[in-house]
Amino acid sequence: MVQLQDDNTLHVAIIGGGPGGLATAIALSALSNVQVHVTLYEKARELREIGAGLNIGYNSWRCLELLGARHEVNGHLVDEVQQRNGLDGNLLAKRGPSNLPLKYQSRRVRRTRLQKALINQVPAGIIQLRKELLSIENIPEGGANLYFSDGTQVVADLVVGGDGIRSVVRQTAFPEHTIKFTGTTIWRTLVPLSSISHIPDVPTCTSWWHGTAGHVYFSPVDDPSEIDPEKQDIEISSRFLVDPETDKVRRWSWGIDTTNEHVEAHFTNYDTRVKEALAKVPKDSWKEFSAFAGPRLNELHAWNKLVLIGDASHPLTGAFGSGAAFAMEDGWILAQSIEYVFSALASKQSSFSKQDGLQKVLNIFDTIRSPYYARM
Repeated sequence: MVQLQDDNTLHVAIIGGGPGGLATAIALSALSNVQVHVTLYEKARELREIGAGLNIGYNSWRCLELLGARHEVNGHLVDEVQQRNGLDGNLLAKRGPSNLPLKYQSRRVRRTRLQKALINQVPAGIIQLRKELLSIENIPEGGANLYFSDGTQVVADLVVGGDGIRSVVRQTAFPEHTIKFTGTTIWRTLVPLSSISHIPDVPTCTSWWHGTAGHVYFSPVDDPSEIDPEKQDIEISSRFLVDPETDKVRRWSWGIDTTNEHVEAHFTNYDTRVKEALAKVPKDSWKEFSAFAGPRLNELHAWNKLVLIGDASHPLTGAFGSGAAFAMEDGWILAQSIEYVFSALASKQSSFSKQDGLQKVLNIFDTIRSPYYARM
């Protein structure tokens, strides 16, 4: 076991209980050569995903294997994807299944299922709920003070910002960085597959129905081999674009309730099959998301004690359906960087500062992840 100077334990505070934060907690807790104390702080009263489905592809499957959560995640195999003209329904293009091994092929999965699988791998006592981070204070001689809305204060050697697009950790590390509304509003829901199974061409596969200012997306989220037909759901995700420079509506919402009438009003000129499917959505089950984004960060850490992962680290306009994969990769690579650096330092000298070790850790992490996001 590596022995650190002053305190033998590296104290890590993870902010945010999304896929990135949970993956980081799992990966750090599994380290065998470095003594790490991990606490995950989540502002919500309960850990729950707001949304519908998400894509699990090759990188996500590999991460889930490494995290020990692969066996608990399953969903709809994306073996056919159709692109259609949303106004008249004409088929524009389609592609078939991937040539990857079956276990690594893309599946559309319920967000709640991924989250549950990750939570089940986090050791007991690590997650603290109702902990809304307000501010972070740098301690020059080492560590940082974290102040929460309930009045509590915590000291950590390393703060991992997995707190999303509106990250408090990012605002602290890079106060001049700003995000703004991109012009895209997204409405998401899950509906019983049986309720729209009679509509031609809609429920049979993953499909995009494109309009002049957005699209409607359909994809089943359950594996029919493990879930009874009457319990299977399909995801509907609708997007509408406006000019953000002329938009006058207040936009600072994420996962708020909205009405069926409000959503359907944006797609009145679509194919009758799309309109019929939207009309089958149970009342008040839509969630509305306003998309925000900002410039890419040139580096992902500050103070040699703050580091960003997931959406906090790449506040871009989209993640190409791989946001969860990006976040879990970040957490895994950060944990391996910590083990590599502190194990190597301990083999060369008997005593060293946490600050020196963390500086090396964060430089390695940034060297790996920043070029990756630059290519994105």
